[in-house]
Amino acid sequence: MATEKILILIKPDGVKRGLAGEVLARIERKGYTLENIAWHAATPEKLAAHYAEHVEKPFYPSLVEYMSSGPIVAAVFSGDSVIAGVRSLAGSTDPTTAAPGTIRGDFGRDWGTGNIENIIHASDSPESAEREIAVWF
Repeated sequence: MATEKILILIKPDGVKRGLAGEVLARIERKGYTLENIAWHAATPEKLAAHYAEHVEKPFYPSLVEYMSSGPIVAAVFSGDSVIAGVRSLAGSTDPTTAAPGTIRGDFGRDWGTGNIENIIHASDSPESAEREIAVWF
C-alpha cells in the first residue's frame, strides 16, 4: 500500500484543555510520522474551504462559531493506512458514545453547548486529506 497523508485538526476544545500534546503523542505512538504542524486561528474563509460540503446546512453558523472560538493545531501525518488508523484512534464522532481508549472516548463529552465538541478532526479519505491539507498549509 502506498503511504497516505492525513490532516488532523485539534479543535479549540482540545487546545483549551491542554490536550494537543496527548493527541499528537497518541498518533506518533501508533507509528505515524508527523510531517507538518502549525497553530492557526480559524478564519471564516478557511472554515468555508475546509467545510465546503456543510456551508448551506443549518448547523454551519454554530460550527464556524465553535471552530473560531480559539486556536487550533493543524498537523499532517503520513504512513501506510494512516487515514483508517487515525480515524480508529479518534473514535466515533459523538464523544458521548465514542469507545473508551479512543481520543474522543477518553477526552470528549457533551458540554451542553449544542455543538459536537469532539477534540479532533481527521480527514476521511485521500481526496479529502489532499484538499484539507491545501487549506491549512
